Amino acid sequence: MNHLIVYCHPNPDSFNNAIVDAFIGSLKGHNHEVVVRDLYAMRFDPVLKASDFAAMREGNTPTDIKTEQEHVKWADAFTMVYPIWWTGLPALIKGYIDRVFSYGFAYAYGEDGSINKLLTGKKGLIINTHGTPSEIYSKTGMYEGLKITSDTGIYEFCGIDPVGHLFFGSVPQIDDDARKQMLEEVKEKAVGLFG
Repeated sequence: MNHLIVYCHPNPDSFNNAIVDAFIGSLKGHNHEVVVRDLYAMRFDPVLKASDFAAMREGNTPTDIKTEQEHVKWADAFTMVYPIWWTGLPALIKGYIDRVFSYGFAYAYGEDGSINKLLTGKKGLIINTHGTPSEIYSKTGMYEGLKITSDTGIYEFCGIDPVGHLFFGSVPQIDDDARKQMLEEVKEKAVGLFG
């Protein structure tokens, strides 16, 4: 299976990076082809510009967007790994979605106003970390809200089948043993969801 991981965290020594490493190891151990797009390392430009719209309307998709779209097309599975900041996606990964999952590539409207989902046949997973205790996010409905905006609002809207969403809370406050258990869960999910 071809697996694309889009990773967004500014600190290369972060727990998010450890998650990506564990996930890659588990996937490669089961003969997956894996490509990681590290948005900070790439210095990906997240700002959707009027010139992007104009170029795409003319059929001249900007090179940086086209490159990412080729990776998305190649993938059978698509996983995003990022921290929850202010109860949402960091600006950089939101900008990736804004620019790469563009009209005519990820979705289009039918003549009757229906939505044509152009990324069908792919599986999608999201792995998030956050500093807030999980009990608070669970009790306030934040987890359900995040699933609606990302799993439904991004993945399902484009036809990607959301097969899971992992949340790891209190990451800065917990000890290494708890983090190791989280990494084991990541490895197990990689195998369980994608074989």
